[in-house]
Amino acid sequence: MFIDLRSDTVTKPSDKMRQAMFDAAVGDDVYGEDPTVRELEERAAAILGKEAALFVTSGTQGNQVAILAQARAGEEMILEASSHIFLYEAAAHAAFAGVQTHTIHGRKGAMDPEAVRQAIRTKNIHHPRTSLICLENTHNKAGGTVVPVENMKAIYEIAQAHQVPVHLDGARLFNAAVAAGRPVADFTRYVDTVQVCLSKGLGAPIGSLVAGSHEFIEVARHWRKRLGGGLRQVGVIAAPGLLALTENVERLAEDHAHAKILAQGIAEIKGIEIDLDTVETNIVIFDIKGTGLDEEQFLAALKEEGVIATDFGPCLIRFVTHMMLSEADVRAAIEKVANVVRRAQGVA
Repeated sequence: MFIDLRSDTVTKPSDKMRQAMFDAAVGDDVYGEDPTVRELEERAAAILGKEAALFVTSGTQGNQVAILAQARAGEEMILEASSHIFLYEAAAHAAFAGVQTHTIHGRKGAMDPEAVRQAIRTKNIHHPRTSLICLENTHNKAGGTVVPVENMKAIYEIAQAHQVPVHLDGARLFNAAVAAGRPVADFTRYVDTVQVCLSKGLGAPIGSLVAGSHEFIEVARHWRKRLGGGLRQVGVIAAPGLLALTENVERLAEDHAHAKILAQGIAEIKGIEIDLDTVETNIVIFDIKGTGLDEEQFLAALKEEGVIATDFGPCLIRFVTHMMLSEADVRAAIEKVANVVRRAQGVA
């Protein structure tokens, strides 16, 4: 058995989730007749402080539905330069919506509101129209950092002044809320639309949710159908999502605690560099250039020790904690990393 630190997407549904899948009341969701999906969407909308919500197959589909519903081909959206939408969604915004990007380098995932203000296009025949601003919270590439509510508020006020909607890629938004000790609605108050994943730290086997106004959801539902996301008796996968949303939020604090133990242990290993200030939730990113190994070599050696993870750029490795890990697993992983580094450095 491997200690799997690749992502919180590797979680398996609990026995209670499996039973909920078996017992789920179902109907044809394309006709709006699946009672379990309707309950999930209504509960999600209430939690997220929005008028309505829509169940989608994945976080990427949720983000792309939100973009398609709010931006048109030939327009431009503003987003952080290392955001998931920009780096890890296969340029779907360009392929499907025909929208170009204006990227801003943020600090710990947060864009400078003044830089956002300056990036909004003026009315000029030479310019595309700025049709959307996208935020990400927590910010994956920055190390799972929490973008402060105050930063989101400042950007939202600028967006409102220019009549530009704001979308939040909140794949791990509940991690942000738990880490900040604030209701999730404190974050969604300053965006027009939001996507949240059920299949990451919340532990559901599949699915995400998009939320916003009734008008937005009506358009988003149309785009979901166009993208092949109109499913039928989908209550069997919505049922574990409902449990994830209602029962698995507070336990995210355990993942955060494990990440801090992991980061602190790794920081003590000679040859590894890590910025402990970025470890705010369940993601740990560290630099291995001091070990003499590249990412491929490091991951291969680590796998031999019984730990699997992912590379996150030149000399960077990412670990993600989740509900399938115990504190003992975390401490064992630290020792296995130390073993890899000792062998690389020729230390017995």
